[in-house]
Amino acid sequence: MIIAEQSFTSSDVSAIAYLVLAGYLLVLLLLGWIGYVRGKTAEEDYYLAGRGQGWIVTALTIMATFFSSFALLGAPGMVYREGVVFALISLNIPVAGYAVFLLGRRIRAIGAEHGYLTPADMICDYYGSRMILRLLVVLVGILFSVPYVMMQLKAGGQLAAVLFSQHENAFQLGAIVLSIITAVYIMIGGMRSVAWTDALQCVLLCSGMMLAAVAMISSMGGWTAFTEGLARLPRDSLTVPGNTTFWQVPMLFTVCLLMPLGGIIQPAQWMRFYSARNDEALRRSALVFVIVLTGCFLLGIMLVGLGGQILYPLDITESGVQPHPSVGSYDQVLVVIIKEKLPTLFGPIAGFTLASAMIVAIMAAAMSTADSSLHAVGALITRDIYDQFLRPQASERERVWVGRIVILATALVSLLFVLRGSTEGSSLAGFMEMIVNLGLFAVAFSVQLLPLTVDMLYLRKGTAMGAIAGLIVGLLMAFSFTTFPGVIATALYGDLTQLAPDSEPWLVVMLGWVDVAKKAIPIHATAWGLIPNAIVFTLVSLVTSPVAEQRRDSFARAICQGE
Repeated sequence: MIIAEQSFTSSDVSAIAYLVLAGYLLVLLLLGWIGYVRGKTAEEDYYLAGRGQGWIVTALTIMATFFSSFALLGAPGMVYREGVVFALISLNIPVAGYAVFLLGRRIRAIGAEHGYLTPADMICDYYGSRMILRLLVVLVGILFSVPYVMMQLKAGGQLAAVLFSQHENAFQLGAIVLSIITAVYIMIGGMRSVAWTDALQCVLLCSGMMLAAVAMISSMGGWTAFTEGLARLPRDSLTVPGNTTFWQVPMLFTVCLLMPLGGIIQPAQWMRFYSARNDEALRRSALVFVIVLTGCFLLGIMLVGLGGQILYPLDITESGVQPHPSVGSYDQVLVVIIKEKLPTLFGPIAGFTLASAMIVAIMAAAMSTADSSLHAVGALITRDIYDQFLRPQASERERVWVGRIVILATALVSLLFVLRGSTEGSSLAGFMEMIVNLGLFAVAFSVQLLPLTVDMLYLRKGTAMGAIAGLIVGLLMAFSFTTFPGVIATALYGDLTQLAPDSEPWLVVMLGWVDVAKKAIPIHATAWGLIPNAIVFTLVSLVTSPVAEQRRDSFARAICQGE
């Protein structure tokens, strides 16, 4: 019996992993094909599924787009590193759900009335700015979407390396397969295929969260043993501001309030609001979003991260916090638990099958964000650049095909950077690091759309010049408070600690001021950009020409009729 079991684990694990992964990818392609068969050549159908999505698909695709691979890799890793304090981050889920209710419903109503396809369509039509504001909104979308695509492809490659660790090129093959499959089903089926695959992926990632928690508690001998283990954790793991002292109250507040808003008004989500069938679909979606995702976070991610601390204690010293050697890096804690605990808990066959399914669930989380971002980039470039400035006379069929080409090109370029950037010693390794850093702050850019969004939907007091000035200031400030400027400066000038004050005084002053500000007021980059954005938007709007009354009344009527 033992010999048979050992023989199984050494020779048949890969077969199980291949079968599970192949089955999942085939289902995605099938959904893409069905979306193509049921679709039409019209732009509205390709980008918004004909504005006919019901509440179940709408809820699942919004949730899947909101939770990327961070949900099953980064978030458990943050709980593992910081402790209970990261549970407070779950407050961002009700905030995001409430934003779907307050903002999403009105965006849908106006979009349906005026036939908008992208965020820039609505924003530029309302404020009457054909070029400058449109280009700024497209820039926001690209700053959010492209780094996210790269991050998800990289996560897919890392998961493939875990799942098929016996293969030397597993990372490269995983990233290639993930990008090709994702690009193919988006290109052939558009929003309908993206939404249906998102629905499947949302079910997988939510199930994965809960299964991981069950496996964690079961492997420790039950709930009682788990709670006893919690009581033995270091004090900082059970209090604010956590083990690294990063999560001060101001940082928690800005992250919980502003990051979910940025995640909800980013281009891919905005287009999901347009595609909802009616107001009721978004009402129900908001409720499901809050209940399901909050439950998965608290009952899944939290338990996995805290259990990881019990099983693999952190190395906490005066010099900092380090993960257990068995874990390697914080964001791999769930993967380590899956590989080590599931086969022991459920037996070889069931255990490795479940482990493979869990890895697929994590991959689903990555693909559900990658496909949404790729689809949004296709719409932004085609509708807001190609149609507006390059070929206004292009037919709908032509624009749909241009969108497909943009999606494929974005996927391939992202894949190239991921593959080259992950190669040790590659000249693109530093670039890939910068992209990842930028992706971690992506919502700091998308949240800069909040002042003008709230103004359009509720206040209707702002002006085009106010929107342009506020957005420019907000983007520049948010960029300054990410890690990106420091990475660029290091690449250009080397060790910044050795940089003489008189050599590049502007750089020394800027980086020094930012560092002082971060320490004095520990808030997230989203707030550093949004606060001056809102102030400039308000002040400039007070002294510039208002939006035409007819346009304001048109938006107000569309909202009343839609709700």
